[in-house]
Amino acid sequence: MKILIYGLVTGILFGFFLQKGRVLRYDKQLGALRLMDMTIVKFMLSTVLVAMVGVYLLKDLGLIKLSVKPTNLGANIIGGLLFGAGWGLLGYCPGTSAGALGEGRWDAFWGILGMLVGAAVFAEVYPALKTTVLTWGNLGKITLPQILGVSHWVIVPVFIVGALALFWLFEKMGL
Repeated sequence: MKILIYGLVTGILFGFFLQKGRVLRYDKQLGALRLMDMTIVKFMLSTVLVAMVGVYLLKDLGLIKLSVKPTNLGANIIGGLLFGAGWGLLGYCPGTSAGALGEGRWDAFWGILGMLVGAAVFAEVYPALKTTVLTWGNLGKITLPQILGVSHWVIVPVFIVGALALFWLFEKMGL
């Protein structure tokens, strides 16, 4: 029960920051898709960096155990294409569509309905996918630190420095 409360609190905070960061706005979504406004990219990259540090810190303190999912290139590529097509057609990604609906933008409802229908279709075809798409390019449970044979604390600062360089570049370009 305690973990559910943590999830609820962090979900509410994330939604608050989505709204305050103005990434729920359609013009920001469109700008990101057209590579003309990096507000969403900067927001999500900041989120990933904070989560990366937090997760590895909690892991090292023994408070959590990581459950790495297998890397399947076929599933990732096809899923990414479907995700991108849905985002492009609707103008919202899953998280921002829920936030937009919360702000009263009813157009997001159709995207949420589409996600639910898509999840139902996926559940129905999953048995067939297990022997096809989910086996294409199966690399197993891998992580970047494992591949490189280094501590995750070597990788984390590299990603932080890379992200800061991207932030600087985006700001210099007015994105």
